[in-house]
Amino acid sequence: MNTAAGITVPDTGLATAATELVRDTATELIYDHSRRVFWFGSLQGRRRGLSFDPELLYIGAMFHDLGLGEQHRASGRRFEVDSADEARRFLQSHGVPEDSIRRVWTAVALHTTPGIPQFMEPEVALVTAGVEYDVLGIGYDDLSADDRAAVTALHPRPDFKKRILAAFTEGIAPKPDTAFGNVKADVLEHFVPGYERGDFVETIQNSAWPE
Repeated sequence: MNTAAGITVPDTGLATAATELVRDTATELIYDHSRRVFWFGSLQGRRRGLSFDPELLYIGAMFHDLGLGEQHRASGRRFEVDSADEARRFLQSHGVPEDSIRRVWTAVALHTTPGIPQFMEPEVALVTAGVEYDVLGIGYDDLSADDRAAVTALHPRPDFKKRILAAFTEGIAPKPDTAFGNVKADVLEHFVPGYERGDFVETIQNSAWPE
């Protein structure tokens, strides 16, 4: 089923291909979460009166966590960048215009960077809005209980808090340096014994500059 809370997944070949790719390569946890991100982002966009491309929002939502997969754990790069590059390769393979690719890449790459996406293109803002709604509960009361129930009936979230934190830990622990300066350092600090987060002030004070 592709409709919930008055929002329908775009009925296009590109959206169908994205659905199949993510369903085949990601865990059920990430697949269901990514689908909810599309619905919650779309509902927030409707509430805010934003004009957005639902297909691009869908692609951004579906790809935003692919970089947590095992094949990316030795990349040495932030998982958000690995996710964004997966989206770019997918879109390029389908002949999507470069401006649209840039929007999706940016939406995926910035989805864990608070305070910036909401000032960018609607698709960028709404991928983050959907992620923040589903993971952090930001703006929880912005949407009705009926809309939440419709989305979670389609894509349930059993024990989601524990399971998504475990997925973050598994995806980032092999490359802990990529958490410097971003929210995923909190995840490693909570769940990886012996992890020491990078300190911005100490990095400045201990740099090679004499003063």
